[in-house]
Amino acid sequence: MKNIDANGHVRGESLFIDDILTKQHTLHAAVLASEIGHAKDLKIDISRAKQFPGVEKILLASDIPGENEIGGILLDEPLLAENEIHFQGQPLAVIIAETEFIAKQARKLIKVTFCMLPVITSAKQAKQQGQFINDARSFYLGDVSASFANCKYVYEDETFSNGQEHLYLETQGAYAEKMENGCIKIMSSTQGPTVVQRIAARVLGLAMHKIEVDVTRLGGGFGGKEDQATPWAVMVALACNHLNRPVKLILDRHDDLKMTGKRHPYESQFKIGLDENYKIMALEIEFLQNSGAAADLSPAIAERTLFHATNSYFIPNVKTTVHSCKTNLPPNTAFRGFGGPQGMYVIESAIAKAANHLNIPAWHIQHANLLQDNDTFSYGQIAQQVKAKDTWDQLQGNINIKSIQDFVNVFNDYNIETKKGMAMMPICFGISFTNTPMNHARALVHIYQDGSVGISTGAVEMGQSVNTKMLQVAAQTFSIDPDLIKLETTNTTRVANTSPSAASATADLNGKALLKACNALVERLKHVAADVLVAGVDTIELKDGWVVVNQVKSDLDWKELVFKAFWQRVCLTENGHYATPTIKFDKSKEKGHPFAYHVYGIALITTTVDCLRGTYKIDSIDIVHDFGKSMNIGVDLGQVEGALAQGIGWMTMEEVAYNDEGRLLSNTLSTYKIPDVFSIAEDINIEALETEGHDLAIFKSKAVGEPPLMYGIGVYFAIQNAIKAFNPNYKLKFHSPMTPEKVMMGLYEK
Repeated sequence: MKNIDANGHVRGESLFIDDILTKQHTLHAAVLASEIGHAKDLKIDISRAKQFPGVEKILLASDIPGENEIGGILLDEPLLAENEIHFQGQPLAVIIAETEFIAKQARKLIKVTFCMLPVITSAKQAKQQGQFINDARSFYLGDVSASFANCKYVYEDETFSNGQEHLYLETQGAYAEKMENGCIKIMSSTQGPTVVQRIAARVLGLAMHKIEVDVTRLGGGFGGKEDQATPWAVMVALACNHLNRPVKLILDRHDDLKMTGKRHPYESQFKIGLDENYKIMALEIEFLQNSGAAADLSPAIAERTLFHATNSYFIPNVKTTVHSCKTNLPPNTAFRGFGGPQGMYVIESAIAKAANHLNIPAWHIQHANLLQDNDTFSYGQIAQQVKAKDTWDQLQGNINIKSIQDFVNVFNDYNIETKKGMAMMPICFGISFTNTPMNHARALVHIYQDGSVGISTGAVEMGQSVNTKMLQVAAQTFSIDPDLIKLETTNTTRVANTSPSAASATADLNGKALLKACNALVERLKHVAADVLVAGVDTIELKDGWVVVNQVKSDLDWKELVFKAFWQRVCLTENGHYATPTIKFDKSKEKGHPFAYHVYGIALITTTVDCLRGTYKIDSIDIVHDFGKSMNIGVDLGQVEGALAQGIGWMTMEEVAYNDEGRLLSNTLSTYKIPDVFSIAEDINIEALETEGHDLAIFKSKAVGEPPLMYGIGVYFAIQNAIKAFNPNYKLKFHSPMTPEKVMMGLYEK
């Protein structure tokens, strides 16, 4: 089945927040953001602005009827600043006017005074000054100190991985309207409808049932709309509540870049120890996470960094610690991979460091340490159905890894102005929300009396084609034409208490819930068919729109069966609930079984560096990926390609830059470079691992959204290997992204 949104997207008919036909008397909002990074004694003078023609109201913190608090994990983030400013871009006021233009003009008339305070922009600065979001966390396995004493090779270094701008095509936005009885309906571009509902109720001082949140689709999210879509939705709800008129807010690109958090930058230190057979015997890492000015999702992201700090390797002695450091930057947030990429980057840097000193390719160490069944992760989970070696062996069967390395070496021997580099990137990524209570979902299914079907789930469509997969689940279970099925918008009134569409768990959780609901309806309909056809229930099947008895097609089709069930007063509505079994995690011990399963894969990357210009190109990327038993290989391949491009961007060109005052310098598309068609490999080959999949994945089709992003990490090391081939004096750096400027400096480093 092809992506069911493809036609609408190509024809420009798909609806997003800015496409909503606004109601009569709709007002428009603009947000006044702080221009300084840290201050106290905040005073906001709105006297001139509120007199501006067309301005209806200017909302300040004092206008909030409930709590001025939008924090999710920790209650540490106001909707609107009150006495202190904590970052440039922090919302101070919301201007409501007849038009967006008027709101933005009035915004210029607001006068803000304050007393400046020192600004912290780096995680190291924050640690030195004791500024943390919460307490540090550590995972332990074995005895690290004793193990290092027995290692033949021990290496230490530090790493830095930069942030990354989400740059979703659709900027943050929301539309709110007043309903009857004091209720408010919010149309929001959010990955977490229930989060918006809960926080809006908190800020307005209402019960959650008074707030309805509806999501048609997002024009991209990548984690940036998991929590950070919330404030804009709450602002329009607040304005609507005050003025009893619909209110719309769409951030322009510049405001979106300035006011929203990014992927977390990490500053980390590692120590790695190996034996004479290149087995990694000990690993110690300290991660410094730049959380920004408030928690947002930082504690959960830090936790996943620890979960993925050993990537696809078994290491018997591990100590990893993460500090969530509080700085005066916009609160950093979820981004595809959710802290996993930052963890994997450090272990791959440690392996590269060791390989460089041992004068061997890094893939020798990688291969020697791949996970196997019954190995133990540092967080206590026992590895089962491990596919790390399987993916490696399948890739080796396609292209001889040593022969590629030999080709690269020969090329470099005979070429002076260009050099090639090669790197391998295995991945192992856990699937589930690491906060166990979030691993549940519901689905509501209506079969109408004419045989058509309406489906509501908690899944948010944001370009990942989850709606297509939900349609497949229903169509396959009912065995009917997909044209009979409609996917409803994601709505907190129809499906309540949803988890965000995140963690690569959306299709599994919602698909399993939908499957339960559909199966219950099928069983109900089988009993009706058995009565009509005077046959045993066990002999009845639904197949291709017909009732089949003992594998023989009857005269009773789907539509007639449904109508007969309706006429007999059989319930044709079902609510399915699914909670992932087996998973648990004890944070007091930092041990448990947090993941339903893991996704594995391997990539081989080759690059060519122009040693005169410092530019580079990616020649080829060969991937064997663990899709499980893919239910839609076209959709899944698209996810791998998109994630790969995003990973390449993070590792090679997307450089988020702030000055010492906390001002975003990479604040336009002329100063922030994202991948384009010329940034991607000239030759990409993606092959599915030959496997039967996993029972906890929907139809045994494994999650695919986040894991492939980590293949991009290998591009960083392939480029660095090419630099080393040109300049033997080059000292390996672990400071991403690997921009052409860094390449040029490395090529001619003395």
